[in-house]
Amino acid sequence: MPRLTVTGTNIDAPDANALADFYRRLLGWETGTDEPGWVILRAPGGGHTLNFQTEERYVPPVWPAGPGEPQMMMHLEIAVDDLEAAVAHAVAQGAALASFQPQDDVRVCLDPAGHPFCLYVG
Repeated sequence: MPRLTVTGTNIDAPDANALADFYRRLLGWETGTDEPGWVILRAPGGGHTLNFQTEERYVPPVWPAGPGEPQMMMHLEIAVDDLEAAVAHAVAQGAALASFQPQDDVRVCLDPAGHPFCLYVG
């Protein structure tokens, strides 16, 4: 089998630059590329990137989705050392705490474009 390496995750948004700015503030990552409609964020230690692209027909997912509603296609799992402090930080950066929380030890938040992401102590 050939070597296959996942190097990044692309995230669609109505405004890639604004959503990338949210995740830059949330995670403390550095901007590698910043063009209109396309931004790459890099972790300080290198490795996997988060890439943001503008999609003019973007429709935010619904969490949790009901019949006929746009479902999330993927979400980020973000390990934290203090769950309450991480939720407060995420909200201060522009996230919203989701009204539905399926687990006691995980907090589902929604980024400014409506993508769910999970915070957990790891």
